[in-house]
Amino acid sequence: MNHTEASLDALRLTGDELADATVAELFERGEVGTFNTLMRYVSTAGAPLPDGLPAVAREYLQATSLPPAWVDWGEMEKARLFFIDNNVHISTALSFASMPACYVVPNVAKLLSTTHSLKYPSKRMAETGQFTVYLMQPDAFEAGSRFIPAAQKVRLLHASIRHHLKREDRWDTEALGTPICQEDLVGGQMFFSLLVLDSLHRLGIHMSTEGAEAYYYAWRVVGAMLGIDQEAVPKTLDEARQFLDLYMVRHMGPSDEGAELTRQLIDLYEEIVPGTFFDPIVSALIRYLVGDTCADWLQVPRTPWDTVVKAVPHLLGVLETIEDRSPLGAWALDRLGHLTAVFELSSLTRGRVMHYAIPEQLKKDFGLSNTVPRTRRWTPPPATVR
Repeated sequence: MNHTEASLDALRLTGDELADATVAELFERGEVGTFNTLMRYVSTAGAPLPDGLPAVAREYLQATSLPPAWVDWGEMEKARLFFIDNNVHISTALSFASMPACYVVPNVAKLLSTTHSLKYPSKRMAETGQFTVYLMQPDAFEAGSRFIPAAQKVRLLHASIRHHLKREDRWDTEALGTPICQEDLVGGQMFFSLLVLDSLHRLGIHMSTEGAEAYYYAWRVVGAMLGIDQEAVPKTLDEARQFLDLYMVRHMGPSDEGAELTRQLIDLYEEIVPGTFFDPIVSALIRYLVGDTCADWLQVPRTPWDTVVKAVPHLLGVLETIEDRSPLGAWALDRLGHLTAVFELSSLTRGRVMHYAIPEQLKKDFGLSNTVPRTRRWTPPPATVR
């Protein structure tokens, strides 16, 4: 469906009815602490729920334990292979484009800055990276997988933030809409799907149309698991472009919170980069992927590397050509990409398993395969706003 200003206005008023009701009852009954303690032992799908779990939580977990009935498992397998083939590039796009893009929406930046646990980008990056890895496992939706419990907990985390901000009167709902509303949830889905594909294209990565469509499809399934209204979600990449363009025109702009969060993000990445010589490439890559206008709003520093980084697509293009033409080269580059992605994730998580819990209060402050044909390379849908 193609959205209008009126349809997006309506989405700003809506949260997640099931998760919101579950969290509200847990708080009303004083059972949040018990829930968080017991849920630390619920990390795999199909495992028996612990004794003593509050009844409302048990009902929620049972109601959300299955993927949507409309899932096309053939498309999900294509998405998994696409992820394996491009995991380091996808990680780069999530880190240097998707995260900053969230900060260029002042409402979202304000919310992230308000919630103490989300203020530190390392935690959010680690959770996002781990979540994506769980999703792209071959058994992501089978008994024993970690993806479904993670999705169930993230959905409750969102609901708990809505609960706290409203209860503590720390959010101007009349002016800003519902915290983590359906419009922002769909917008976030676009940042983690279409914007990632846009970034891969900008980096010169060779993608098939089938792979790009499958990757987007997988995030539609994720959206359904996270309680996003499927009637509101764009079904195709062209519809996704129309939504993202309209969403960004409605909301993007500068904010103090966005600049602060971006500074924290740059500091985090510079800590991971060995030494200090290459530190400026962090800012340069963010600027290259989000564009000068958004980078200036986020106060991303300009550096001499801004020019150097424009050569990255040419370098990656050479590597992609090697991968296209040589099975051995493809294997070697895939392994190198996998090891790089593992290093990036382990640097963020420091070897920990990230847990998603309901905050009791808001504080102040992959089988290797190249079976997807490389013909009919994907190009992004054109902009709908001139």
